[in-house]
Amino acid sequence: MMDGRVRAIRAELDNEGFFDTPIMSYAAKFASAFYGPFREVAESAPTFGDRRSYQMDAANANEAMREVALDVQEGADIVMVKPALAYLDIIQRVKKEFALPTAAYAVSGEHAMIKAAAVNGWIDERAVTLESLLAMRRAGADILITYAAADVAKWLKG
Repeated sequence: MMDGRVRAIRAELDNEGFFDTPIMSYAAKFASAFYGPFREVAESAPTFGDRRSYQMDAANANEAMREVALDVQEGADIVMVKPALAYLDIIQRVKKEFALPTAAYAVSGEHAMIKAAAVNGWIDERAVTLESLLAMRRAGADILITYAAADVAKWLKG
């Protein structure tokens, strides 16, 4: 989230009497090539420039921790790390340092890699999907946001 946004949302919710409404912040959103499939389908790729002005450098873990701290200070109740799989170390650091509900967002590129490899017969889609989500949980994620949610629900149901 852009600096100050959580504070503004919290203030407006409180002003309207929604004191118990939690805010989930995109606290650590990295500039990532893993967003590609979503941007292509949604035709949301920037037509000029890029989004790096408000997304973090993948190499800068310390910046991620500072951004999460700012969102927590502004009133975030849940913090999100996006993308998830390439940032398991960040998920773990965030959970350990802030002890707040932590969300991991497995973005379109992460999902597309698994789907493509499965279609080609290179991997077992179910096994790899569940293993990758387990890794996010093991790193500290309390909430998993994934394009595979419907498939996972079917697999876990039976």
